[in-house]
This record gives sequence, structure tokens and C-alpha cells, in this order.
Amino acid sequence: MALSADANAAAALVALHPGWFGGLWLRTDGDGEDALTALLSDASVRKLPASIDMERLDGGLDVAATLAASRPVRRPGLLDEARGSLLLVPGAERLAGPVAGRLATALDQGGPALLLLDRSLDAEEAGPAACLAERVAFHLLTDGGDDTAEPGAAISDDQAADTIASAAAMLGVAGARADLFALRAARAHAALRGRDGIDDAALGFALRTVLAPRATRLPAPPAEAEPPPPPPPEQLRSTEVRKLEDVVLEAVRTALPAELLAALLASGTLHKQQRGGGKSGRRASPLHGRMLGARPGRPGNGARLAILDTLRAAAPWQRVRGRTDRIRIAKDDLRIRRHEAKSAALTVFAVDASGSAAAQRLAEAKGAVETLLQQSYVRRAEVALVAIRGEGATLLLPPTRSLTRARKLLASLPGGGGTPLAAGIDAARELALAAAQRGRIPALVLLTDGRANIALDGSQDRTAAASDASAAAKRVRSAALSALVIDIGPRARPEASALAKDMAARYLHLPLGAAPAIAAALSAVA
Repeated sequence: MALSADANAAAALVALHPGWFGGLWLRTDGDGEDALTALLSDASVRKLPASIDMERLDGGLDVAATLAASRPVRRPGLLDEARGSLLLVPGAERLAGPVAGRLATALDQGGPALLLLDRSLDAEEAGPAACLAERVAFHLLTDGGDDTAEPGAAISDDQAADTIASAAAMLGVAGARADLFALRAARAHAALRGRDGIDDAALGFALRTVLAPRATRLPAPPAEAEPPPPPPPEQLRSTEVRKLEDVVLEAVRTALPAELLAALLASGTLHKQQRGGGKSGRRASPLHGRMLGARPGRPGNGARLAILDTLRAAAPWQRVRGRTDRIRIAKDDLRIRRHEAKSAALTVFAVDASGSAAAQRLAEAKGAVETLLQQSYVRRAEVALVAIRGEGATLLLPPTRSLTRARKLLASLPGGGGTPLAAGIDAARELALAAAQRGRIPALVLLTDGRANIALDGSQDRTAAASDASAAAKRVRSAALSALVIDIGPRARPEASALAKDMAARYLHLPLGAAPAIAAALSAVA
């Protein structure tokens, strides 16, 4: 893969001025890492391991060296080793939250500049953590937008700063950090090309690589109207400044990926789907959880030394080792702690809030949510609520453990309309999978009578809607999610039990399911 001219220029500027720019975010496929490494072959580049822990990142006490020297000996971390270098971060979109936060802190403290490689290749994905994305200057999210404009005449820094500030306001880019990055990028790009000052090409590069990818709205198109009368002399702007505004608009439009451009045009605001990192299910932790004792091993990679167990293992050998004034510890004596960590649980309610029974169903769901939240601090549980009504699904209650917040959001929930069951099941499944990626243990609870009448394409076709709902239920089974289908119809219907079968879920008929009964039924899946 060959990097675009903008990517080449951005990488060169980060290598020349790492403290100015903090790094870059490059959305690319697997070949992008090789191309970037080859481009920066003259620079010092360190690579962040995919499974790095905080101790390896920050360093810590070197136990073996400390015991040998009888004094504390510190082992440097990767951030110490990479100081003055560039730190390559493959798979930055999957970076664990604590590691991302520590890298952001290191950037604020003058640490290594970051080369964030994002392999999602999807403009709707969230990419790296926001704390990292906002601290690196260049966001290279598309292969297009390379500059073909003529350099043009040089302009003053004040003119460039005013133009950049105006562009940021038009694009909805908040904060002063991006403006400063863009001005530095324009200056450095001009200097890299041997220009004495900022020109149109340098300004366009800064707008494409710094401001445009951060856009939350599109600039308003010029209105077609009668030409206004000439302004008075004191308000007359120079032709060069007016030309710069054209450069701003053109650079922004060419830098935005097509799918983002469509989203902006449709809604006026960019909404990105957030995604968490990490593996699903239960995860062992060497640092947290219930202590299970110790086992032979060397501390490091997050494992902590069990001091008392180490001393007990070394004590019987002291006379053989010929030491009487102090305890002599060998490598075979080292013991490390064992912990049992439990992941937090998340129960996702998908509630059929359509038709005349919507009020009753929502009341039952509200009661069940509050009942579960009352136990949340004991069970380390979170609860979310998805309403199925109208033409789609709505996330009414994001994952929370706060009973006060839940009561406020559940106070007045809408009901009635069609039954887009497939859309609701898919929305609940995606929410559960996102929680699993963050290390939660999700469970899905569907409250419905099983009768769908809105298909995924929005058509009011009961046959297609039933087929889509069955396919959505099978996707839940393929994802291996724990699930429960509660039939809240007045009589048990085959549609709801068929959904439970497709979902590989437990089936329960509660025509007037009180909140305690629903909460009790969850004990088998949550």
C-alpha cells in the first residue's frame, strides 16, 4: 500500500516536530504499518505491544535486581524507553482505556509522539479513544484529498489564523487545540516545501488533515441571491482573503469521506457509533479481585510479588545457602499473587412498546429495571433499556447503575405505534456485544408478544417483519448471548416461543408480569 501525499507529509512533519503535533491517526489496512515504517526508516520508532500492561508501560521495581543489589532498582517502562522517539500503536481502535489514558498523560508531559493505526476501515467506527484523538494533530481517515492546487502567494500568520478560526467555527470544531494544530501544520508544511510563508497549498493541507476530519457539520453553501451593493471601504476585504475562504470550503469537502459527507448532509451533525475495546466474558486479573493465594512465578507483566509466601519458600533453605545475617532469596523462591476477578453484568431490556398494551409493558419494564438497580451495587450489575416502537428501536436508558438517573429517564417513556421487532433485537444485541467488548457479562431480555409488523426496510409487511425478526433472533444465538424471552401477551402465542427457540433463549409467559417476577426470572441468565 502506498500512502497518500497528505499522509507522507503528515508523517514527515510528526518526525521533524513531534512536540508540535503529538502524532497522527491513520485509518488504513494491514499494509499501512509497513508503508509508514518504511517512510520513517530514518526516525527512531518503537512499537506498542498489543497486550501491554501498565507495569510494562510505566516501569516499576525490578525485584530480581533489587534482591541481588540489596537496594531498590527500578526497571524502566516503555514510555521511558520511547522518550525522544515515535511510538507506533497498531490497532489503536482496540486500545484498552487505562492504557489510552496513560498515553494521553504522557503526551501532555512531553512523552513520545504517537502513530495511531486504525484498522477498522469504517467511517462509522469510533476509532481511538477521544483523549488520544484530540491530542494528535493529523487525522488521516481517507485516501483522497491530496493537494493539486498551485502554491499561490504567501499570506501573513494573522490572516492564516483568522481563516483557520473561521473554518473551525463553520465546521463545528470546538476547542483551541485543533486551531493551534492547524496553524502549526500550515507553517511546517510551507517550510517543508521551502516556502517563506504560509500559502494556499499549506493552508489547504492543514484544513484537510487537521480540521476537516474533526468536523461535526458542513459549511453552509452560499445562498443564491442578487449581488449585494458594494460594501463601504472600511468593510472591504481583500481578494486574497476571499480566495482563502474558497480554499477552506474546497479543502473541507475533498477531505471528508463520502459516507461521512452523506451523514453530515442528512443530519447536519456527525454521530459516530462508540465501540469499546477488550475481550468479552470473564477476565482474570493479576491486580484485582479476591485473593486466591500464591503460585511460583516471577513478578512482571502485571503480576505482583507475594512477599510472605516468597519468604516462607526461602526460609527452609537459608542454612544450606550459608546466609545467617539476612534472608537469601533465589529465583525458585519467588511467588506471585493469584486473584479471582469478576466482571460486571449488564442486563439489556428490549421492550415491545407498541400498540395498546404499551403502557402496561413499559410499566413492567420500569419496575424490573428499578428492582435490578436496587441490587446493582451488590451484584455489580448495570441495566439498559431499548424501546421497540414506531419504525425502529430507541435506546431509552444507556447502561447505568444509578437508580436516580434511571428513574428520571424512565419517568415518561413513549409508547404506541408499529412493532419493528427485528430492529429492536438487533439494537439490543449490538449493545450487549459492545458491553462484552468492554469486559461486561451481558444478558438480553426481550419483552414481547412476538407479533412483528414492521420489517427492517421500514415496510409494513407482516411476513417480511416476521422473517426479519427470526433472522435477528438467530443472530443473537450466533453471538452466544444469554437471553430470556418473556411473552407478555394475554395468551401464550407461538410467535414468542418461536423467537425464543431461534434465539436459543429461555421462554417465560407472564401475561401480567409484575416487576418482581420479571426480576426473579433474570437470575438464570444475568
